[in-house]
Amino acid sequence: MSRIVLVAVALVAAICTSSAPAADLPYGYRQPYTVAQPLNIYSWAGPYIGGNLGWNWGGVDNNPTKPSGFVGGAQAGYNWQNGPWVFGLEGDIQGNGASDTFAPWKFSNPWFGTVRGRAGYAINNVLLYGTGGLAFGELTGQTFGLSESHTNAGWTVGLGAEVGLARNWSAKVEYLYVDLNDSNFTITGNQNGYHFGLLRAGVNYHF
Repeated sequence: MSRIVLVAVALVAAICTSSAPAADLPYGYRQPYTVAQPLNIYSWAGPYIGGNLGWNWGGVDNNPTKPSGFVGGAQAGYNWQNGPWVFGLEGDIQGNGASDTFAPWKFSNPWFGTVRGRAGYAINNVLLYGTGGLAFGELTGQTFGLSESHTNAGWTVGLGAEVGLARNWSAKVEYLYVDLNDSNFTITGNQNGYHFGLLRAGVNYHF
């Protein structure tokens, strides 16, 4: 079996070095081929970890504030691939600078995270996907020196594109819509939650 794997790797290397620059990607470097994964097709299967940066903007339910700001964090996940179809699970945790002040009210979302399924279609080293699942995060309200925070669950849905780069690396661009459920804030006397759009770019290392 080890000889077969070595031969497969050698064939992949030969194909990559003889290809035109536009198609000169190290397909199959991460793992041996399978029946469902031909030698000359980029493999998305397996675990990965990475980081991201972006911007989010949104509004607070039953309040005029519209927090927005830079966001950054880390993600990790696992993909399964069957031909061009790719399915996976991904989780991320984000630090968030989004905040806004209107009259006496200030609301901010210092952090949030998601746990999502992903389903997509791979065109060689380009993956187009949809994603959705659970969201959770903290919403903090402040007024007249008083502060109150609630951590709520919610949901998220989005779209993205990821491109396989040299060896084990890929880059992605992703849009998510996130809705964190309302909580009863004593300082406002209302049910307040946070809903926002998120546009981010990131890189992943595939094992």
